[in-house]
Amino acid sequence: ADPLATRHNLLPITATMPVKVGINGFGRIGRIVLRAAVKNPDVEVVAVNDPFIALDYMVYLCKYDSTHGRFNGTVSTEGGKLIVNGQAISVFGERDPANIPWGTAGAEYVVESTGVFTTKEKASAHLKGGAKKVVISAPSADAPMFVM
Repeated sequence: ADPLATRHNLLPITATMPVKVGINGFGRIGRIVLRAAVKNPDVEVVAVNDPFIALDYMVYLCKYDSTHGRFNGTVSTEGGKLIVNGQAISVFGERDPANIPWGTAGAEYVVESTGVFTTKEKASAHLKGGAKKVVISAPSADAPMFVM
């Protein structure tokens, strides 16, 4: 076993164990994260939070995105969830990241794509909801930044 992986409590990523991701903010960045994730078998989006977008409008934005084009797949709703290519995704409408039940939804990582919670202090509120790690998509004043 890799001692570094053990020290940081990381598990190897395999096709049988996808990383479970939550997306906070379903604007332009949140939607492109979803599109990239559904193409990657090692990533599973399990939840989306956006207090300003109704579920039916999420479906429309995902299907007919003016920035990213038409979605090449199926998008619908069922039982209050967003269904993308047959996979059910929990949807929340919380303004306070501490109140989003990421852990209940199974999200280990949260992509913070609102552009609002960009400091370590603000983004760490997602940890209160059960997330283990937060990836901030916008520039941050105090969090480490990586260009990939």
